Amino acid sequence: MPVTPDRFPGESDDEGLILSDEGVDPTVVGEIRLNSGVIKGKDSTGVFNLRSGTGLSDATHESLLQLIHFIDEGPAHGFTTGATKTITGTTFPTNITWRRADTTRLVEKIIVWSGPVPTLIRWAIYDVDGSTVLSAVVDTISYSGVFETGRTRSIT
Repeated sequence: MPVTPDRFPGESDDEGLILSDEGVDPTVVGEIRLNSGVIKGKDSTGVFNLRSGTGLSDATHESLLQLIHFIDEGPAHGFTTGATKTITGTTFPTNITWRRADTTRLVEKIIVWSGPVPTLIRWAIYDVDGSTVLSAVVDTISYSGVFETGRTRSIT
């Protein structure tokens, strides 16, 4: 026999949960609330939008998405034209920086080499001031000889 949501015998027409919009974020870890039409939850790292699916804030997600527009070859969608690229190092470049026409940094790639192989690659995207890092991706690479055997990525 079917049961109601409170587990009593009987027909159940509604298995859903209706949240009233109180206009405040959840305050306790594990709590879910409706705030201004957005379902939000709270975990050990803070409040997040359940629709985002990642637990990343909108600003962090946007800066990571923008960082992806630079990998591998400079600015793309959403950025002004006229950016320039400078490279430090020759056969083994150690720094590749894209700058706006006014020379403010947009994105920077730093490479640490061990002989002929890169062991660390760091991408950073900068805020409009050219010095505040919005987001960074760091790959630490391991090898067997010259063959890559693993990669660990951290995102900040």
